[in-house]
Amino acid sequence: MAVYVWEGRTRAGEIKKGDMEAANESAVMAQLRQQQILPTKIKAKGKGLSMDIKIPGLGETVKEKEIVIFTRQFSTMVDAGLPLVQGLDILATQQVNNTFKDIITKVKESVEGGSTLADAMKKHPKVFDDLYVNLVAAGEVGGILDNILARLALYIEKAMKLKSQVKSAMVYPLGLLTVAIVVTVVMLIFVIPVFADMFADFGATLPGPTQFVIDASDFLKRYIILIIVSIVAIYFIFRSFYRTEKGRVIVDSLLLKLPVVGDLIRKIAVARFTRVLGTMISSGVPILDGLDICSRTAGNKIVEAAIMEARKSIAGGKTIAEPLKDTDVFPPMVVQMIAVGEATGAMDAMLSKIADFYDEEVDAAVGTLMSMLEPMMVVLIGGVIGGLLMSMYLPIFQIAGTIG
Repeated sequence: MAVYVWEGRTRAGEIKKGDMEAANESAVMAQLRQQQILPTKIKAKGKGLSMDIKIPGLGETVKEKEIVIFTRQFSTMVDAGLPLVQGLDILATQQVNNTFKDIITKVKESVEGGSTLADAMKKHPKVFDDLYVNLVAAGEVGGILDNILARLALYIEKAMKLKSQVKSAMVYPLGLLTVAIVVTVVMLIFVIPVFADMFADFGATLPGPTQFVIDASDFLKRYIILIIVSIVAIYFIFRSFYRTEKGRVIVDSLLLKLPVVGDLIRKIAVARFTRVLGTMISSGVPILDGLDICSRTAGNKIVEAAIMEARKSIAGGKTIAEPLKDTDVFPPMVVQMIAVGEATGAMDAMLSKIADFYDEEVDAAVGTLMSMLEPMMVVLIGGVIGGLLMSMYLPIFQIAGTIG
């Protein structure tokens, strides 16, 4: 038997680590679950993480849409009474993506070897995340795997729609900003020096705006390499800082305080939290495990801390609404609706309603952000490029006035 190093989280949210001698990873997972520990990492001593996916081919990845199609088809097969191994074999055979085909085949082989479907999928966390694995485990225990897979497919589709809305809000203004920067740099490096040489022949004193633009052009031409290196260095420094616990907290806190953008981030976080937790509770996953997974999928450290406080509150015998009320992350309406859901015993239905409402709120917020950014970007681009051109024509107008 091999020795495995493991890391997991208790029901109280405490992180624990240790070594365990077992026949395989599945045995380690089973023993940890008996100790009421949710495993997050398992690796054999002297080896890399055995739960990671080894991607074959040239960087082929598995898309969310492919996971949705797989989940829906698998749900239909299970509902029709097809054995898991046979269903997985069929799905692997018809899979076009070689990476996904290899992963489904490995899952099938693990199930054939006596592993549960959830444990087999847990070995591939880049495709089947904690939410997916825990819901599948709940479906296997409750005998409702087909319904769970259908809910999972619906959840992933809604998550894709939410992500698409956010991307659409950012692509257009970022594209305009990139074009503005490129055009400005090209003008400063190649166009402005032509005007500068022409003005130098005049021998006259240049207007202030014109001289400023020429000085900026000279500075950019002289230090362009240093500027690029500095920008790259700042990017990597910021990324390294953001990867630290303190950095994530500071940056995520500032993002939530930004006008318009902060409100959008908060609405996205509420929609994601309520959708994930509602899906897990309705599928029979214990609420403490559900909150633990929700915190790791929050995408914002401030939101994650608020969810973990709620988890501690429930572990201590209190309600989920009380700690959420003490944070500035969740709006009062959301807290009140969750409190009503707890009191009536219809928490999953209430969370689903909140998620639907905030999906629409995100859509409206994206529309508002787009309506604000588009004219601002147009004015910014027009102002910068127009200002550069006007500053170059000022001396010509001045000379024409003198001649007149």
